[in-house]
Amino acid sequence: MNAPHARKLTPFTGGVQRTYDTNVLIIGGGPAGTWAAISAATKGCSVILVDKGFCGTSGATAPSGTGVWYVKPDTTLREQAKASRYEMGGKLAEYEWMDRVLEQTWLNIHQLADWGYPFPVDELGESQRTSLQGPEYMRLMRKQAKAHGVRILDHHPALELLIHADGSVGGATGINRMNGDTWSIRSQSVVIATGGCAFLSRALGCNVLTGDGLLMAAEAGAELSGMEFSNAYGLGPAFSSVTKSLFYNWANFYNEDGTLIEGAGSARGRGKIAQTLQTQPVFARLDRADAQIRTWMRTAQPNFFVSFDRRGINPFTDFFPVSLRLEGTVRGTGGLNILSKECATNVAGLYAAGDAATRELICGGFTGGGSHNAAWALSSGFWAGAGAADFSKQSPQTGKESLWRAGHAGLPHNNHHVWSAQDVIKRTQDEVFPYARNWAREGSELSESLTRLDALWAQISNGSPQGSASDLVKAREAAAMLATARWMYQSALSRQETRGMHRRRDYVRLDPLQRHRVICGGLHQLWVDRKQVVDRHVDPAATPTHIQPPAELETT
Repeated sequence: MNAPHARKLTPFTGGVQRTYDTNVLIIGGGPAGTWAAISAATKGCSVILVDKGFCGTSGATAPSGTGVWYVKPDTTLREQAKASRYEMGGKLAEYEWMDRVLEQTWLNIHQLADWGYPFPVDELGESQRTSLQGPEYMRLMRKQAKAHGVRILDHHPALELLIHADGSVGGATGINRMNGDTWSIRSQSVVIATGGCAFLSRALGCNVLTGDGLLMAAEAGAELSGMEFSNAYGLGPAFSSVTKSLFYNWANFYNEDGTLIEGAGSARGRGKIAQTLQTQPVFARLDRADAQIRTWMRTAQPNFFVSFDRRGINPFTDFFPVSLRLEGTVRGTGGLNILSKECATNVAGLYAAGDAATRELICGGFTGGGSHNAAWALSSGFWAGAGAADFSKQSPQTGKESLWRAGHAGLPHNNHHVWSAQDVIKRTQDEVFPYARNWAREGSELSESLTRLDALWAQISNGSPQGSASDLVKAREAAAMLATARWMYQSALSRQETRGMHRRRDYVRLDPLQRHRVICGGLHQLWVDRKQVVDRHVDPAATPTHIQPPAELETT
């Protein structure tokens, strides 16, 4: 059994224990999770989706607009789209996966249109499908999931995976935040679609994205990849959680006295902003946008302007302070390692999708921003759901075998050492938030941080969190954030070069001999390995095609 602390399946609180059975369990209700649920249900499987929040309004996509890596099936256009990301990501992306994602995104966006998503049209009547508005998108995805027969359990955060004696996944357990009851779901397969980890940095929509799925999967023996590419910082107003940075392409950046900061910029020059913020405030003004662009901005992302309007600030004419918020693996590319076209992990029956899965396959070592991330979420979700459904049909498990709880850190144990979740969160943030430590890294500083983080992990692993059953979610979030930080820095220490968003002050050049993936894992004892990047092309026509809506939707 891969999980070193596996324990018998017994209730971990004094409340009522609810039990469910299903073929496929989806953990997470964002784009990846809902696409996975629909895809699995389309294959005739029973599906339960559990969400920490309310499926349709929770997560990074729901509250805002996002671009989509949507490129017409034109050879020249798609080759250009792949080439730009390939170079930016340090040549770690794989053309085979980029081809698959471009094709699946094209198909799924058309599926959204068939389901009634209100894509805007231009002055020629042409449908514009390169962006999605989060509220409308996720409202539609929730509706479609339910129409396909998916059972959605809102406010039911998963706390740990359940495993069979042979190490394969058999479900999950969690808590109902509305009444304190605990739940247990037995399933033949599980899809982790819990999003990434933004370390509670207060970036918009990221308050629920604390790396929970990464921890749960690692406890069951799953490995991760690309965790060194997790130091993405979102640019935004210092007084707002909105880190949508597209509009800052029309900004200039200034010192407190109003002098221009030479070399500062959003797409190019964000490092200059980070450097300046270490000693003084930085101010921005969208003074490069003309009247036409200003009108378009208001239409494209109206929520960008809400915080400005509330304060009486005109961002086109007034200076306003900016900050960089760590968005970690939400905007980075690290996550659970993917071993098959169906997005399977190395743990039997466990699949990963969206921000919880590595995006190196299409982005390499550089952030996918919104567009590539959105395309990856809907594509990987679609494949993971189908893969989990196929696995469940072939699963040798009868549903009567004993299941074991794989979780440990952040769950109550019979010992006397008690720790505070809030303290663990703060101490983890102290290691990963500072620009001077995480934006551009240095080996000795990484080692110092790891020493402190490892000691903190030993502390929480040998103790129990403070509080009642209702505090278990916060404790597990703290443990997941801490585990994610350790994987990040262990991987960053291993990659002794500068590539993509991974910047080393002590290794400032890209090393052609390090064109590999850094695979990592472990909990008490971390480990790293290396895997060379392969160069393969694939026929896009070999990818899955269309989801058939249920009969009752064909006439609506």
